[in-house]
Amino acid sequence: GEILLDGALLPARRTREQLRAIQLIPQDPGSSLDPRMTVSATLGELLRAHRIVPRAGVRARAAELLAQVRLDSALLDAFPHELSGGQRQRVAIARALALDPRVLVADEPTSALDVAVQVEVLALLDRLRRELGLALLFISHDLAAVHRLCDRVAVLRDGRLVELGGADFFRAPREPYSRELLAAVPRLPEHR
Repeated sequence: GEILLDGALLPARRTREQLRAIQLIPQDPGSSLDPRMTVSATLGELLRAHRIVPRAGVRARAAELLAQVRLDSALLDAFPHELSGGQRQRVAIARALALDPRVLVADEPTSALDVAVQVEVLALLDRLRRELGLALLFISHDLAAVHRLCDRVAVLRDGRLVELGGADFFRAPREPYSRELLAAVPRLPEHR
């Protein structure tokens, strides 16, 4: 396939600006965060490498990034093992935001979180998308999360596109495989 950004084909060798434009929020931030680095060092590494802010402003910008994801700046000196799963995921989101991207690719960002934290992270992603004008590519098996967050739905099966739809997808999917997926969603019985 091809990846287009603003209608232009992204080449295999991308410019620094093209690399910064698309950032990943990983499924498991616990394995993507360096256990030997504090939150400040994790965020600061990107800010310094890409010269986002002057060296003297790196810690302040890292604190701003934490505030954007609703974390206290006191966590700047924390190591990943000192954070909850939800806090680690928020740090991963802050890291993705550090380069001022235009597109966030969120790969199952709530799968390892308990239900209450999942709701918070989904609300955070929705708010960031709206406030920052970000495009969000949300990859998930959780159709309730997809329904809550996505304007368009692409259904893949065995690496192939099966269906592409908008809000109508959840009311009337066109493809049999899509109907099977929706039918498999657990539902609570109605009370009488």
